[in-house]
Amino acid sequence: MISYTDLKKGLIILLDNQPYEVLETDFLRMQQRKAVVQSKLKNLLNEKIIEKSWHANSQIEEIELKELKSVFLYFHKDQFWFQEKNNPQNRFCFLKEQLGENTIKFLRPKDDFRPNTEVLIYFIENKPIKISLPIKMEFKVEEAPPSIRGNTSQGGTKTVVIEGGAKISVPFFIETGDIIRINTQTEKYVERIASLREISRKEKKNENHSN
Repeated sequence: MISYTDLKKGLIILLDNQPYEVLETDFLRMQQRKAVVQSKLKNLLNEKIIEKSWHANSQIEEIELKELKSVFLYFHKDQFWFQEKNNPQNRFCFLKEQLGENTIKFLRPKDDFRPNTEVLIYFIENKPIKISLPIKMEFKVEEAPPSIRGNTSQGGTKTVVIEGGAKISVPFFIETGDIIRINTQTEKYVERIASLREISRKEKKNENHSN
């Protein structure tokens, strides 16, 4: 057990048999009253954020998370399969409700331009409980409004749909089929990795080599 004064950002604690990450703490010393620590916590199983106050007699259990570098393999129905990086024998399965929509929409399989999505899988007592996505990832643009002549030179943005269904605000020059890099935490556009023309040239080159 740890004291309420030991609470700090980044600690993982057990509350009501659920793992929580400490996001914020604020030590309050009120007149004529005992000191209190106000905290903001994130449930690592469902991503919900709560606020909780702690006192001198609070019983706080710190727990340790183990992490493992892994890759996303595929999904079937509501099951999402991962494996330890460089160890195909060690596989893990998460159900759709365990991952949540905000994570699922950024998972994608391997293709000609990008390897499998690398993630960190977190464990408590050898049980996988959550995954963490890379901060920056590449996605193909599935739907993009046509660019109006003159807009690309003037700047500005438009909304596109990337694989997985997420909607992202991008510069006007982005087209359907382009591959772009986005920040998965802010869901903001970072840069274009490859245009549709570049992708088409590579695919044609691969076809010629196979023939």
